[in-house]
Formats: sequence, C-alpha cells, structure tokens
Amino acid sequence: MPVVAAAYDRVAELYAAMFEHALRDMPFDRAMLGAFADLASGPVLDLGCGPGRLTGQLRDLGLDIFGVDLSPEMVRLARAAHPGLRFETGSMTALDIPDASLGGILAWYSIIHIHPQRLAPAFAEFARVLRPDGVALLGFQATDHGVEAYDHKVTTAYRWSPDALAELLLPHGLHPICRMVREPHENERGEQGCLLVVRR
Repeated sequence: MPVVAAAYDRVAELYAAMFEHALRDMPFDRAMLGAFADLASGPVLDLGCGPGRLTGQLRDLGLDIFGVDLSPEMVRLARAAHPGLRFETGSMTALDIPDASLGGILAWYSIIHIHPQRLAPAFAEFARVLRPDGVALLGFQATDHGVEAYDHKVTTAYRWSPDALAELLLPHGLHPICRMVREPHENERGEQGCLLVVRR
C-alpha cells in the first residue's frame, strides 16, 4: 500500500471527526467552493475525497458528484456517512475514468502529498478526464517561495505558491481563472491557497 494511503488509513477516524465542520468558520473557502459549484456542470469528481465531507456538501449545492481516495479506510468512512453517493479507491495519477467525461474536479488539499516531480502525471490525468471548459479547484498550503516541503501531521507534504502551481498546470491546457491566498486560522500553520482552473 502506498505510504500516503497507509498514513491516512491510520488516522481516518480522527481526521473525519476533526474536519467534519471545518468550513463553518471559513467564509473564503466556502466562497471558492461555491464558485466552483456554479461553474462545474455534468459529472464532478472529488479527488482525494477523504471521508466525503465536501462531496456531500457539493451534492447539496446541486452537483452530480462522486469521490475517489487513495485510502481504503477513508473510502469506507465516506460510504458510511453518505450512502447515496459513490466512492471508490484510486490514484490521481491513474484514474479509471473515460477521456473528457467530467465537468469538474475538486482536489481539495489532495495534491499536497505528491512529490513535485510526480505532479505532472497527475495534472495530465486532470486534463485527460476533463472535457473542454471543465473546471478544477485545487486547495493547498501556500508559500511565496515556489515549492517547499514541510512536516505535515500525517505525512510529508508540500506548500506551493499559486504562480509555481500555475506553471505546472498550463502545459496540460489547465488555465487559471481565479486564485486566492488567505491568512491562516488559529489551527493552521501558514497561509492557505486556492487555484481555480479551466480546461482549454
């Protein structure tokens, strides 16, 4: 089992409890997710869905959405919490999804554990499964210094500047249309970023 999947399997129950209501005090994050919901149409993938908290919220906003996560334990929790939604185990670098079949991808803090040298194959998969004018929303810990590794509480992760991340997305036809960096909340260890892109 991949290191990241094993790490999240071990903390799945705690993670689900800690973040169940995390968005209540995060108006800017809710605004970005709302803009994504307004722009996405057709099937939408919550990639790195964890226990399905955002999958369920975006379904409530009217999206036809399903979830994929690397951690079998996270998928188990998501299925239990949201029995009306579809959740599968899978990797963002090898999605079992037809070409140009999705209207949107949510990658909410799910790219942060991928080594920078392995992100290009993941973004190639985003571009493959998104149809033209499909959108993707990426959430991540932000920095002003390109990319930097840090000691995440679960396993090694990477902070990104929006500009550096955009440079990796552009070769795959994924063009930024909105970016946000906000100050950390009291339980966060640095600035937080969002990047909304469209498939051209």
